[in-house]
Amino acid sequence: MKFQNKVNILNRKARFNYELLDKYEAGLVLYGTEIKSIREGKASISESFCQFINEELYVINMTVEEYFFGTRYNHPIKRERKLLLQKKEINKILRKTKETGLTIVPTRLYINEKGWAKIQIYIARGKKLFDKRESIKQRETKRNIDRLVKKY
Repeated sequence: MKFQNKVNILNRKARFNYELLDKYEAGLVLYGTEIKSIREGKASISESFCQFINEELYVINMTVEEYFFGTRYNHPIKRERKLLLQKKEINKILRKTKETGLTIVPTRLYINEKGWAKIQIYIARGKKLFDKRESIKQRETKRNIDRLVKKY
């Protein structure tokens, strides 16, 4: 059974605020009404981050709006959601985040071809102010070059 639902929720601030290093794909432990809301595209990961609690990785501050047709069994909007990774990957991430200045940032929430909700996380290092200025400068020069190429 193939799902044609194109859910692709992005964290656009992540590439600007962080230098993304290692990429991982994790599953999510969700309630029934949460997956229905995500399939409708009513979720946000722009303010979320990942944290270890009792040697398990959780995504914190992820917003999933209440399901419209949910009754009193609807889920809370913001809660800690457990990420599903292999033990080997969790240990590797835990070792790398022990280093100074590294954090775990979710960048993309999507539904895969099997219909399961997946989240893409990166081990990242925060950018300094001058790095952010450099990113802005590169973006503007690329935009100007594209305008000139389109003009001629």
